[in-house]
Amino acid sequence: MHSMGAGRRLNFMNDPKDLNALYSRRAMIEGVLGLVGVAALCDLATTHATAAEARSSTTLRFFSADEAATIDALVAQIIPTDETPGAREMGVVHFIDCALAGFLSSLSTAFRTGLTDFETNCRAHHAGSDGFATLAVERQILWLQQVEHTPFFESLQQLTVLGALTMPLYGGNRNGLGWQLIGFQDLHAFTPPFGYYDRDYPGFSVQAPT
Repeated sequence: MHSMGAGRRLNFMNDPKDLNALYSRRAMIEGVLGLVGVAALCDLATTHATAAEARSSTTLRFFSADEAATIDALVAQIIPTDETPGAREMGVVHFIDCALAGFLSSLSTAFRTGLTDFETNCRAHHAGSDGFATLAVERQILWLQQVEHTPFFESLQQLTVLGALTMPLYGGNRNGLGWQLIGFQDLHAFTPPFGYYDRDYPGFSVQAPT
C-alpha cells in the first residue's frame, strides 16, 4: 500500500523493511505544498468556481471516460482500499478532474501528455491489453515499479494525496474520509480578535459592546 499517514506504504515497494525504499513523508508533504502554492497563485474567482462546480456536478470536465478509468486504476494503487477507505471512496478522481479543469489548469497540458505517454508505453509493454485499467492488479503493480519515478507518476501521487486531504468542497476527501484516515478533526478554533467573519458561524455570536 502507498505511504500515507499512519504506516501505509506503497504496494509496489519490494521490501517494507528497506527504509531507502519507503516514501519520504517530508518530500511528499513538500510536493503537495508546492501544488497548494500553485493554487494560491491562481485567480481566486477560478478557485471558487471550481469548488462550486465540484459540489454541483459529477460530470467529467477534463478527462475523457477512458482517461478517467486509467486515473481511477492508478489512484487505487496509490491509496488502496483495504480495512480503511482508499482513493476511490475519497473521490480523488473527481477532485483531480475538477482541479485540472479549473484552478490547476496551467498543469493540464503537461499532465495529459504524461498520461498519454504512460498509457502508450503500458500498452507497448503489455501486448493485447486495452490499457493499464484492464490489467490484473499484480501486473499493474509490476508496471508501476517501472515508472514510479517518472514526472507524470510523481505528479499524480501528489495530486492523489492532495485530493484525499483537501477540503471536501473541492470534490475530494468525500465525507471527510481522508481526514479520518490521518485522525484529523475539522473543528473551528476561535481565537481573538473576533469580528464580522465569525458572526455567522454556527454556535458563535459576536457580542455587542455594552
